[in-house]
Amino acid sequence: MQYGAFLLTYAEIGLKGKNRGKFEESLRMQVEHRVRRCGEGFKVSREDGRILVLCPEEYDYDKVVTELARVFGVNGVMPVKLVPSTEYELIKSEVVNYVKEVYGDKPFTFKVFAKRADKSYPHPSPEICADSGELILKNFPNSSVDVHNPQEKIWVEVRKNTYIYSVVIPGIGGMPIGTAGKAMLLLSGGIDSPVAGYMIARRGVVIEAVYFHAPPYTSERAKQKVIDLAKEMAAFTGTIRLHIINFTDIELYIDENTPHDEITIIMRRLMMKIACRLAEREKCNGLITGESIGQVASQTIQSLYCTNEVCNGPVYMPVYRPVIAFDKQEIVDIAQRIGTYETSIEPYEDCCTIFVAKHPVTKPNLNIIKASEACLPDIEDKINEAIATEDIIVCKADVDENL
Repeated sequence: MQYGAFLLTYAEIGLKGKNRGKFEESLRMQVEHRVRRCGEGFKVSREDGRILVLCPEEYDYDKVVTELARVFGVNGVMPVKLVPSTEYELIKSEVVNYVKEVYGDKPFTFKVFAKRADKSYPHPSPEICADSGELILKNFPNSSVDVHNPQEKIWVEVRKNTYIYSVVIPGIGGMPIGTAGKAMLLLSGGIDSPVAGYMIARRGVVIEAVYFHAPPYTSERAKQKVIDLAKEMAAFTGTIRLHIINFTDIELYIDENTPHDEITIIMRRLMMKIACRLAEREKCNGLITGESIGQVASQTIQSLYCTNEVCNGPVYMPVYRPVIAFDKQEIVDIAQRIGTYETSIEPYEDCCTIFVAKHPVTKPNLNIIKASEACLPDIEDKINEAIATEDIIVCKADVDENL
């Protein structure tokens, strides 16, 4: 069956009270942007607690479903038979036509569900269910009713028009992109940071990203790996501006002038400091990292305390760590689900792994770390020089490239 429309449900937006309309419109705009990737002729509108997508006569069903299910804020995608009427006898006959087109003569158990957007509609939901179910039984002898565990759930929603469906494709939920500010993701080539960026974006946050490159110690292929990860994330988050910073001189400067076991934590502090400056310039409302407690030496509670300190001034920049309490397998599961895992495990190391100390300090003392940083008198000049190397790459999902 070629469906002429899709109904999209949402969850949290329905709780937004007087601001609900703004969130619905943001979601409508996000859906409209996504279906443009699938061709011309789609029309997207808001309708009584739903988003309605009207389709052209010809379109790629699988592609449209994939795009719609990836929109943050969409809870369910229902391909529907649209009946441009609320006339009761017509609705009942169209339910029969729908079942014939979708199920034919195959045996199945079912239960009918009904909703009325307008409670003054003269036929209450139980009546719609009973009358529709009776007609299905009459016209399809191989069918039977099972109210407890039906194989098929057939929905009839009476709104401005009537929508009949039995397939609900899960969306990824969350909030529409752009409804919760903007943040700067510290993106590496690992598994964790793309997952962290995805999780924060799912709450409606626009993502920018910064990657610290260290040529010749890290290759161009390592940089390309991070660009690829940003593109894979963009399939969910929308376009990501990736800020690439040459970090080589800073790393060598740290390596030559500070205790070897403190290199990792000092390097991390300076990355956070640079990320804060970029975030402030780009009007971001925080940083995002993929840190998880105890996973590596720079992610102990004491280490996180030390790295957070550099974000306290001169402009305070909060740090969001959505996978902070996850174990590695939980992070891997999400990475596999969003399609970044295979890229993340490609064998191209970033600067964090190249310059890691053999025996890094795991319980750093902030005063000692600051004393070691005092041995870096030219560090502000080095930071400014690193920021001056910035290269910004606009990363879009691959499907965008032909637009």
